[in-house]
Amino acid sequence: MYRASDRYQPGNSPLHSADPRVKVVVTFALIGGIALTPTHAWPAYPALWTLVAGLAALARFGPWRMARLGAVALPFMLAALPLLFTVPGPALAIGGGIAISQAGLARFVAILLKSWLSVQVALLLTMSTSFADLIWALGSLRVPGTLVALIAFMVRYGATLSDEAERLLRARAARSAKAEGQPAGGTLFWRARVAGGMVGNLFLRSYERSERVYAAMVARGYAGEMRRLTPPSLSWRAALAGAVPVLWLGLVELAAVLWWQ
Repeated sequence: MYRASDRYQPGNSPLHSADPRVKVVVTFALIGGIALTPTHAWPAYPALWTLVAGLAALARFGPWRMARLGAVALPFMLAALPLLFTVPGPALAIGGGIAISQAGLARFVAILLKSWLSVQVALLLTMSTSFADLIWALGSLRVPGTLVALIAFMVRYGATLSDEAERLLRARAARSAKAEGQPAGGTLFWRARVAGGMVGNLFLRSYERSERVYAAMVARGYAGEMRRLTPPSLSWRAALAGAVPVLWLGLVELAAVLWWQ
């Protein structure tokens, strides 16, 4: 049901079997620590990636695979390009009469590295933890129930919307004919009208199906939160295992503040 958005990959690694609550807390701690890393503490970034690579190896995903997956954040860095020209500081000529700020370049590269590392940490969480466990962990950590329910329904009904869109496109393809050597469809106005009708139909079908899904959930005992038959207790061993990457992060941040700036 969650194939459109769920990146979970089943496995029997130590990271897969770790307590979901610990993994959520460690993930937020790592992302927060990466974001707070001083800009010019360049040795901190290889140290942080060593931590991420170690967790990836522990999950048996492979550090280089996670590094490639983390590149999904790179196109969004175009929004930070103005920093190259707006941050005050000594200029660096790059040819053609164009100069960029050295401080702006340093900040841009730091943001690039931080985004790349943070995406890898988030992917490690979602790839080693099922969606149901994530939702349960958020609820157990006292995240507001309304926010947890919104996240759960957004993912579930996002998949429902995707399924209905696939059905509509399949039905359109089955009812469309194209003469050999002739373009399919009509004028641009005709295409726009058909697309508008499909969007409206998609909304109605998705709404009706979401009502059926919710009625089925209520019939099975849903009362605003996801239930587990036997919620596991948090052990000291799980807490200590989660403290190891946080301790590594703390040492890196301390070194970044004291020596690497």
